[in-house]
Amino acid sequence: MSKKILFMGTPDYATTIFEELLNSSYELIGLFTQPDKPVGRKQVLTPPHIKQFCINKDLSLPIYQPEKLRGNTEAKEQIEALNPDFIIVAAYGQILPKEILDIAPCINLHASLLPKYRGASPIQESLLNDDKFTGVTSMFMEEGLDSGDILGLQYLKITPTMEVAEAFAKLSDIAAKLTITTLNDFDKIKPKKQNEAEVSFCKKIKKDDGLVSLQDAKALFLKYKAYSYWPGVFLESGLKLKDIELIDECSSNKEGELLEIAKDYIILGCVKGSLKIKTLQAPSKKAVNSADYIRGQRLQEKDLLI
Repeated sequence: MSKKILFMGTPDYATTIFEELLNSSYELIGLFTQPDKPVGRKQVLTPPHIKQFCINKDLSLPIYQPEKLRGNTEAKEQIEALNPDFIIVAAYGQILPKEILDIAPCINLHASLLPKYRGASPIQESLLNDDKFTGVTSMFMEEGLDSGDILGLQYLKITPTMEVAEAFAKLSDIAAKLTITTLNDFDKIKPKKQNEAEVSFCKKIKKDDGLVSLQDAKALFLKYKAYSYWPGVFLESGLKLKDIELIDECSSNKEGELLEIAKDYIILGCVKGSLKIKTLQAPSKKAVNSADYIRGQRLQEKDLLI
């Protein structure tokens, strides 16, 4: 008899793991995901990535979208009726209450090397901190935030130019494989307690987190790598900086000095270090080639972009 899996997840990171389970010998018996949300200027009601995947694949799988799990008797009864052998959780967006944790072993696939970066944005945090490695942890869920015993770890080397979208894609694939390994080896695994002395946390990202100054090129570049997908990085004026490369970390320049205006890029000086920028986007305007933008503003080399 194949083991029955209830899956809980919401974004594309979860969808990759879900698809791996779908193609495995395990039986997926249901999906819990976040409610549909209004998106964009027209506030079009849009399903989560994983629900849209199920619709596109025409899967006949029961999908549940409760606003909250805590104190939700109906959700608890729905899960009990499904009678899962395991509950697999990946970026679901809610903490599971004890009454659900007690139904079946709950395994979370968290995109960090726990106990580092418990919380909502571990991938971005590893890029912000210029870590050399990140990874995925499979762990038992308990009532605390990402504090359960570790079942498995898989590492990923962070390359100097790796941005958040690439990190997400690679970690999604790692998490998918680690899920199957954890389930296959479950009876042989000896869970390992997390070292509380090494715990760190990361927050939910807000739009304001993308605000940058032109003080330190390396710090700006790390923010760009972490936030290039959302919210992007932008100056106090609202000007968005895109397609960025770090040129040097140590040179001394005037803040925002245009060191070079080439055919399709600019070199921008920070107080410490410099950056190559290929694309700029003014508030409420389309993104344009940075050199074209600079010429449109009638700026020249040695002028300041601030």
